[in-house]
Amino acid sequence: MAGLGVVLPLLVLVAWHLLSTTGVFTPIQLPSPSKVAAAGIELMRRHELWQHVGISTQRVILGFVIGSALGLVIGALIGLSRWTRILAGPTIGAIRAVPSLAWVPLMLLWVGVGENSKVILVAIGAFFPVYTTVAGALKHVDHHLIEAARSFGIHGIRLFTTVQLPAVMPSVVSGLRLALAQAWLFLVAAELVGASMGLGFLLTDSQSNGRTDRLILAIILLAILGKITDALIGIFERWTQRRWGTAPAAS
Repeated sequence: MAGLGVVLPLLVLVAWHLLSTTGVFTPIQLPSPSKVAAAGIELMRRHELWQHVGISTQRVILGFVIGSALGLVIGALIGLSRWTRILAGPTIGAIRAVPSLAWVPLMLLWVGVGENSKVILVAIGAFFPVYTTVAGALKHVDHHLIEAARSFGIHGIRLFTTVQLPAVMPSVVSGLRLALAQAWLFLVAAELVGASMGLGFLLTDSQSNGRTDRLILAIILLAILGKITDALIGIFERWTQRRWGTAPAAS
């Protein structure tokens, strides 16, 4: 049954080939799959393709780790402390509403066009899904479960790591999945402006030069990388299920 997952991509590939070779779209609008593959081979021969992939992946991993870690910590503080929720919750909620592209000029002004600004933008994107899911889930942990743990002398950090965190782990995994998707989204936003390398840069450079084949190649690579990194979250999810016996998170 797992093999059925390749059926739709194959149908899309066939439809793409037909639309690009029968005159429905011009070669500029939609180059054929073979031309996109040829563009990828050309970039590999020039030793550019893996540089774009590598630098974008590095930015996403660093930003995702930083943003999701901060989201877990601050989300726990908001979810567990009523006073922290009252004092900081509204402000963080307002910041969360800011569109991703609005951060780009500010980061360029404050940090410059180097790597730090791009990693910070990715971290911002990864932070909010984890923060939101963790803070929301911790508020609804069964109070009877917490009181039972306290009656056995479990308090503070130990209570969080042994009772509360395992109870909300499915929500944490869901937040991590959303954070990863946001990280790739913010990466492209960061690389669209002020980048000289990466898949976001490849998108804008290809558009400027009329290279639709490279543009589509960059989109496909982003989709593949997003799926691979999401699969890594799936491995972590299975580990949490074995460790704590949690139910799987909704994908």
